[in-house]
Amino acid sequence: MKKIISLLTVAMLIVCALTGCGGNKEAVATDGSTSMNKVIGALGEAFEADTGITVTYNATGSGAGIQAVQEGRCDIGLASRNLKDEEKANGLEGTILAYDGIAIIVNPNNPVSDLDVETIAKIYTGEIKNWKEVGGNDAEIVLIGREAGSGTRDGFESIIDTEDKCKYRQELTSTGDVITTVASNSGAIGYASLASVKDTVKALTVGGVVASEETIKDGSYVVQRPFVLVTKKDATLSESAQKFFDYITSEAANEIISGAGVVPAN
Repeated sequence: MKKIISLLTVAMLIVCALTGCGGNKEAVATDGSTSMNKVIGALGEAFEADTGITVTYNATGSGAGIQAVQEGRCDIGLASRNLKDEEKANGLEGTILAYDGIAIIVNPNNPVSDLDVETIAKIYTGEIKNWKEVGGNDAEIVLIGREAGSGTRDGFESIIDTEDKCKYRQELTSTGDVITTVASNSGAIGYASLASVKDTVKALTVGGVVASEETIKDGSYVVQRPFVLVTKKDATLSESAQKFFDYITSEAANEIISGAGVVPAN
């Protein structure tokens, strides 16, 4: 009898460990775009304060986040681009959370302050190779970008119509790495989520338009892309994940989203 009781006690302890005894609520797992770090972090923090439900964020990049949803490894994927037709055909759907400007960034010591979309495209395809060709110093232009599969890269290249044509010197795996690299190289140019840009780099105007919430909202700043929540179309989210999804897509979350430097979609 004592042996049976002991076995039952051990079994109960294992169940408690697996189910979170003590009243702890299920965590919500998000995975994907590194550019969405700031906005998801702010929303997750506010949601946890209101509900006690933890939100985890795995910064793997848009493509990896989409795959994680497809494979059931997270609740909500995060993509800084629209879903592709083949991804939708695989049963995924996207809900636009916000719109983000993609800032074109250079080293603060670079005298160039404005480029139009056509010139940016010529720079990234290698047609323009020296800063003096666009009013800058006599120095080689060093092209910095994101890795294949990045939502920021997909958005940037589609906007300037340079898919598979860019001549990158470095392809980096996060927004932070792009900013750090451009900040340390006087000849570099890169692109990054506007919400993530720091004063260690200089954001150019594009066609004379400054990237801001107002110019993103009215469309006059053309280098912009959506921040998308990715879920399975025919699958039901867990109760906690659904609460988080409903919270961040409600008007109540708009102030938090704006505070993170992006434009709410709702």
